[in-house]
Amino acid sequence: MDRSSKMILRKIIIDFVCAAVVGLAVLMFFLFGKPYKRGFFCNDESLYHPFHKSTVTSAMLYVVGIFLPVCAMLAGEYLYSRYCKENSPKILFGYNIPPWVWSAYEKIGIFGFGAATVILISDIAKYTIGRLRPHFMAICMPNVNCTLAENHHRYIENYSCAENVSKRLLKEVRLSFPSGHSSFSAYTMIYLALYLQLRMTWKGSKLLKHFLQLLCLLMAWFTALSRVSDYKHHWSDVLAGSTLGTIVALVVANYIADLFKERSHYAIEEKHRSADYETGGGIQNELTSLQTGTISYNAIQRNGESTI
Repeated sequence: MDRSSKMILRKIIIDFVCAAVVGLAVLMFFLFGKPYKRGFFCNDESLYHPFHKSTVTSAMLYVVGIFLPVCAMLAGEYLYSRYCKENSPKILFGYNIPPWVWSAYEKIGIFGFGAATVILISDIAKYTIGRLRPHFMAICMPNVNCTLAENHHRYIENYSCAENVSKRLLKEVRLSFPSGHSSFSAYTMIYLALYLQLRMTWKGSKLLKHFLQLLCLLMAWFTALSRVSDYKHHWSDVLAGSTLGTIVALVVANYIADLFKERSHYAIEEKHRSADYETGGGIQNELTSLQTGTISYNAIQRNGESTI
């Protein structure tokens, strides 16, 4: 194995290890995490909402949030490679890796790492704070008589929930802050909008790219709003989750994937090509004019000699 192949293989292994560590931490929270047991006030009306099913389920969230950006990156890198011949293919185990495949691997890998990061950050906050969801009373049904006067305005910590409630629901009912749906949808859709800004350079329409970016933002916005209307989160949970996802998307796009730097690099190159083309055209026109003038002058000179 040559040195180039070793460097590529080492890069792939390190990338997968880093992503696996973050993914494993997320899995540990899901399997073994125990949220902080927070108390409640009997007169807290924000905890008495009914339990509803999610409009945007977790399966819908992760399938759409991962499927759309990955497909867009595969198509974007493939189409870009057809018009850009600057990158040379990578060689691994004697096989040539097309430039668009390697570029797609980097773009998708960074996107996936950011997605796992935003889930991990959300889970750390969820399990550390343990904020109760708006439907806490409907699910837990604590063994506390909230109609008694002595329980009004008293912070109740010693209580137990109904025995017929599953452990999974009792765990989920304490994971309100921040909204994981809001943070994940904000990250994936804003990152996709930034990627479209980088790769979608079709001149056939001025508004098509921005229309697609608007659809991405609307999907994230609708997901966040549905978490409030379904009584899954308080409005502050959704605000915090959307803010978290937006910040992570901007940080990953700007400082890890360097999408903005890459965009400015392409813009500078395009300007240079245009300037070179215009300069080349001007020089060619001047040369043509000089040649025409020389031919005309020679013709006059020959005519003058013949007249004398």
